[in-house]
Amino acid sequence: MAIVKDSLLLQAVRGSLGDEITIYERNGRIIVAKKRGPSKKKPTKNQLEARYKMKVAAAYAKVILLDPEIKAYYKSLAGPGQNAFNMAVKDAYRSPEIQDIHFEDTTVVVTAKDEFRIAEISVRVVDAQGNLQERGQAVLGRNGVNWYYQAGHLPPRGKLIIVAVDLPGNETVKEIPLT
Repeated sequence: MAIVKDSLLLQAVRGSLGDEITIYERNGRIIVAKKRGPSKKKPTKNQLEARYKMKVAAAYAKVILLDPEIKAYYKSLAGPGQNAFNMAVKDAYRSPEIQDIHFEDTTVVVTAKDEFRIAEISVRVVDAQGNLQERGQAVLGRNGVNWYYQAGHLPPRGKLIIVAVDLPGNETVKEIPLT
C-alpha cells in the first residue's frame, strides 16, 4: 500500500487498473494498493456467521438511516473517515452488555452498557414454579447508566429475567435467581 501526495496524474483516478492495483481515497488521501482477489479457502463456520451478522447489520443501517433524527445521532458519533452508515453498522453488530444487577429493597437496579445507547430494559419476575408474577420497563436513572425497576413482590426461590435492548433491537438476556 502506498499513500500518494500531490500527484496530478492520480488526482482524479479511482478504481482498479487491470488485475494489479486499486486506487482509492480515504480521509482525503489517495491510496494505491495491490488488488485483492477472492480467497481460495473455504470459509469457516465463524466466518460465515460473521458475514451473515454483517449482512444483517448493513441492512439495518440502510433502513434506519432513512430517519433524519437517527441519522444525525449516528453522524454525531462518527470520527474522522467514518460516517453515519459506519456507526449504524457498528451499533447493529454488537449487543448490549448487562454488567451488574443489585437490589435496593424491592427496587431492581440494572447497570447496562452499550457502545451507543440502550433503548430499553425490561424486567420479568417469575416465581419458583415458573409462573410470571409481574413484568415492566425499567426507568433510566439520572447517571445515564443505571436502570431502576420497582418490583411489587420478589418471590423466594423465583428468578428475575432482565432483557436489555439497544437501538438496533439487539437483545441481551440475563437471569438472576432470587433467594
